[in-house]
Amino acid sequence: MQEFARRGNEMYDRSISAQVEATNKGKFVAIDIETGDWEMDANDYMATERLLTRRPDAQTWLIRIGDRATYRIGGASSRIP
Repeated sequence: MQEFARRGNEMYDRSISAQVEATNKGKFVAIDIETGDWEMDANDYMATERLLTRRPDAQTWLIRIGDRATYRIGGASSRIP
């Protein structure tokens, strides 16, 4: 799991974030950590399904744009300014 996180976050930071962060806060990015292919949607399920349609064997990592964590349970928001 740590290796998935490292690879997924690295791909997001290096190749994807500059393309999506300015106008897509709160949307989800599903990333195939093997190929670097990705899909984005306001719905996490739809982003993942579109990626899996293109890459059925995708090793998927999910990121929410503008958040430190993809999901939260209770507590205050941790939005990145």
